[in-house]
Amino acid sequence: MKKLSYILLTSLLLVSGQAMAQCSLCTKTAQQLGEGPAKGLNNGIMMLMIVPLALIALLGYRWWKSQRVESQP
Repeated sequence: MKKLSYILLTSLLLVSGQAMAQCSLCTKTAQQLGEGPAKGLNNGIMMLMIVPLALIALLGYRWWKSQRVESQP
């Protein structure tokens, strides 16, 4: 349970806050658009990133849980 809480905390820190999710091409485009659209572009990228990461986390948790149950005596 301690590992799971550590993983959850780490993933929340990566997703929240001022994380920059833009590639170099997107950064150049966002700089040309100005600060407002650049923040919107960054937020959109972060939102699109949440669903695949949540699915991977769910699948990993279910796999870990099934392996843990099978290996117990």
